[in-house]
Amino acid sequence: MKMVTIKDVAARAGVSPKTVSRVINGEDHVRSEIRETVQRVVAELNYRPNAFARSLSSSRSYLLGLFIDDPVSGYAAEVQHGALLRCRERSYHLVVEPVDLQGAGWQDQVRDSISSLRLDGAIIAPPVCDDGELLAIFAEVGLPHVLIAPSSEPESSGAVWMDDRCAAREMTQYLLDLGHRHIGFIQGPLSHSASLRREEGFRAALGDAGVAVDECAVLRGDFSFRSGLELGEALLSAPVPPGAIFACNDDMALGVLITAMKRGIVVPDQLSICGFDDVASSRAAWPQITTIRQPKAEMAGAAVDILTDPAFRRQAAGPAVRLMLPHELVVRGSTGPAA
Repeated sequence: MKMVTIKDVAARAGVSPKTVSRVINGEDHVRSEIRETVQRVVAELNYRPNAFARSLSSSRSYLLGLFIDDPVSGYAAEVQHGALLRCRERSYHLVVEPVDLQGAGWQDQVRDSISSLRLDGAIIAPPVCDDGELLAIFAEVGLPHVLIAPSSEPESSGAVWMDDRCAAREMTQYLLDLGHRHIGFIQGPLSHSASLRREEGFRAALGDAGVAVDECAVLRGDFSFRSGLELGEALLSAPVPPGAIFACNDDMALGVLITAMKRGIVVPDQLSICGFDDVASSRAAWPQITTIRQPKAEMAGAAVDILTDPAFRRQAAGPAVRLMLPHELVVRGSTGPAA
């Protein structure tokens, strides 16, 4: 089957190949009716731009980088998936670049990635999106970038996030509405700003309800399944164990669930467990985990939209572009009325 070229699109649309290129690349100075015609023909012919040819004909690589600390986590997988799908729609490509802030020479590795790959933009995921030294490198080279769930709103670049504090408050209120008053809480790492906001929401909901926080039942985890196992054991071994445990992410909630099963504790009849993020494993567990659905893929897709917007690229050093997406409380079988 003959490959469709940009000349084929131009001939069908009755315009020049240069006009087709401008439409595909989202450039200005194309009348709306012509843009619509070209987009319709592109869809009809199922035309896919040749990335190599596009990069040769311009100063751009049509390549975006996703900088993330743990590319194999459930959270990272959904962020990558969302970014990949939107890149495909925008005729861009995505490369994933792990960043180990504890490793030697990571700064040079980041600089090498930016220069050797000729990136057109970068998506920076948590928690590395809060590292000042890393952000300084992107500012230094002038690379447009968008932060996912940063700890504070940036003065420049772009940012996409959800309201972690509000979501955790909503989850805690849900447990209170079920009659729970002795609620354990497994925190995330201090290096991750989202875990701090989630703890703020937890404490705010209890405070509003006039329920004292049992500080002995608030333990520091690291977002790993193992920490959920260990801290779940600590909470359930207490002289008066909590009737509900709110873990700061789903991996830790799953660890608590396994610990409860090992101890013969029936969930949710004797213990309610909830998490945060709505990763795939929370739906594979039994009972399935009540959680907060964080729009991970949608945030990554929105980051791609911002980076590929010609207007953003022209003013990348100007005011920040900020976008907050909604969360959802997803009730499943791991939570129930207080015993």
